[in-house]
Amino acid sequence: MAQLSPQENVLACLEVDLDAQLRFASGLLIVTDQRLLFAEKSSKSNPNWQEWALAAGQEMRLSDHAGVGTLSLLNPSQRLASWRFTLAHNVQAMRLQETFAEQIERLSQGASFQSKLALRCPQCKLPLENPGDECPVCRREDHAPLSTWGLFRLWRFARPYQWRLLAGFLLTLASTAATLVPPYMTMPLMDEILIPFQNGKPIDAMLVTLYLGGLLGAALLAWCLGWAKTYILALVSERIGADLRTTAYEHLMRLSLEYFGGRRTGDLMNRIGAETDRICVFLSLHLLDFATDVLMIAMTAAILISIDPHLAFATLLPLPFIVWLIHVVRDRLRTGFEKIDRVWSELTNVLADTIPGIRVVKAFAQERREATRFKDANKHNLAVNDRINFIWSLFSPTVTLMTEVGLLVVWGFGIWLVSQHQITVGVLTAFLAYIGRFYTRLDSMSRIVSHTQKAAAGAKRIFEILDHVSSVPETKQPQKLPAPLQGRIDIQDAGFRYGNRAVIRGLNLTIQPGEMIGLVGQSGSGKSTLVNLICRFYDLSEGAIKVDGMDIRNIALSDYRSHIGLVLQEPFLFFGTIADNIAYGKPDATREDIVAAARAAHAHEFILRLPQGYDSLVGERGQGLSGGERQRISIARALLINPRILILDEATASVDTETEQEIQKALDNLVQGRTTIAIAHRLSTLHQADRLVVMEQGVLVEEGHHDVLMAKRGAYWRLYEAQAKGAEAERKLISPNAEDAA
Repeated sequence: MAQLSPQENVLACLEVDLDAQLRFASGLLIVTDQRLLFAEKSSKSNPNWQEWALAAGQEMRLSDHAGVGTLSLLNPSQRLASWRFTLAHNVQAMRLQETFAEQIERLSQGASFQSKLALRCPQCKLPLENPGDECPVCRREDHAPLSTWGLFRLWRFARPYQWRLLAGFLLTLASTAATLVPPYMTMPLMDEILIPFQNGKPIDAMLVTLYLGGLLGAALLAWCLGWAKTYILALVSERIGADLRTTAYEHLMRLSLEYFGGRRTGDLMNRIGAETDRICVFLSLHLLDFATDVLMIAMTAAILISIDPHLAFATLLPLPFIVWLIHVVRDRLRTGFEKIDRVWSELTNVLADTIPGIRVVKAFAQERREATRFKDANKHNLAVNDRINFIWSLFSPTVTLMTEVGLLVVWGFGIWLVSQHQITVGVLTAFLAYIGRFYTRLDSMSRIVSHTQKAAAGAKRIFEILDHVSSVPETKQPQKLPAPLQGRIDIQDAGFRYGNRAVIRGLNLTIQPGEMIGLVGQSGSGKSTLVNLICRFYDLSEGAIKVDGMDIRNIALSDYRSHIGLVLQEPFLFFGTIADNIAYGKPDATREDIVAAARAAHAHEFILRLPQGYDSLVGERGQGLSGGERQRISIARALLINPRILILDEATASVDTETEQEIQKALDNLVQGRTTIAIAHRLSTLHQADRLVVMEQGVLVEEGHHDVLMAKRGAYWRLYEAQAKGAEAERKLISPNAEDAA
């Protein structure tokens, strides 16, 4: 840039897309190590650059309201400048603010700050307070408990099947013992039949038949026991997996909206689906193999020691080295598979974003962008897997090499013992047969490390859901709502915070039974938050909300919400029939009840025009129906449960005028005799409201009838006038010659 001096460096920048009058205009705000620069991009030929030298005491403040962000530059006495932008650039603005603050602190503290700033963790680059400090983030990761222990927490799901598990263990023990019989019988076959035959003695046919019959019987017994143990343990593992999925999903349904607000859909789907399936496969296959391997190794070692302790010692010599190698590799595999799970969730998140939103993707011609996003996530997944595969590919051949070396040691030592007449050829043959099984099982047990760590990583992610406590807890001793419910709502000194930001403050409001309240105010004034609090999607930070004199926190959630009907601005329909969607809140409703609700919602006529009427399938999220049709089905859904309290959240905001009239007729039937709270963007739609409640920045500022509030010429009057002017400007824009024609 020509505006920069030779020694000046750009540290951060922000693309500003609004001017002071909130009109779209491009600009560029730059922080260097010496100045703050700004220029409007519209004047490309000769941009007018403004500059402010960095000085101690300056401050940059960041705020947002109603979807518009503001960045202000201040000194101790006055505001020097301010810039507006849409919240799409909010992350850029936060980085620029942080960089600006660092530069001001550098000017204030001089060289001491520079040395402090240079203190960063070599791994994660997090700033450290003092030289030699341990990074708190890396320390937490390094000292995290081994996730393998999370597998033991699965015992709560295995406990109901403990007797089946015991039977499976005993069958495993018996089948393993049966497989160890044939190598033992090779000793008499060699020493009593084959070697004497080579020395000129005849073969005893009865003895051969006896030994061969024993081998066949042992093989058949091992097959039967192996089938039985595999079948029983597979049944148990499938039931444990099913219980785990059900429990995780049920717990997920009990969590508050706050939890879902900070999670990706694809990640949650991956945890409950793929992770539980991985655990089920581990329990049904790999854990069984591991148990068999351990029993085989232990029993084989005992047999070898009983036959010849010296040769057994040579056989078991590589075992400590293999155990040490497994211990070293295990931790690296654990952290690696946890990374793989997180990266795989990134892939699932891309799918969960783009497939439901495919219409938006195509409307904005962003297919290539989404494909690139998926490709990048896939590359990341490939890179993480490559690192794990490098470790695993080195580990397995190393174990195989050590077992082969152990086999050579046994051969050499065994031949020497035979030459010294300390053991027979039959004993050496039996040893070699047992060693083959011993090392095969040892190699198999080492390979199961990867499956164990994968299952452990999955169990950790599942238990992260199960360990999360809902911020809207169920009361231990719920109170029963009076029957019939009157629907009086008392909001007393209500306060609510999102983190450190106060959204509702000191709000007091009483709604009489059967009264219709219209909630109005600018975007961000707290209307939707108040509705969420009344529905108890969130709990108050302070104060209380009472229904018929009872604090809603003392009422069972399902009991309380069964009396609330909710109609949203964007109605959500499930994949299924029209009838199923209408009866969602009352699954046992008769067809007559469903039709009656649809008639009252003015939906019956268009439903009958569909190919299968009420049995017509609705696509995912209501695909195939217009916005007005989806809204009327949602109104019918609310009518069917006959709620005493009704919440209308911008129910007619996103439809045309003709459709709005149809929906308004349905709403007129819906609100009759019910306590109703309606949020509406267009104030003209609240003509039926008994009272209007005006909110500003989480505070109730006005309440009363339309005429009374207009006479006050306060907050409501300003809102109404602004909407009237906007409607007039829109009318002139649509038909600019209407007045001339008149």
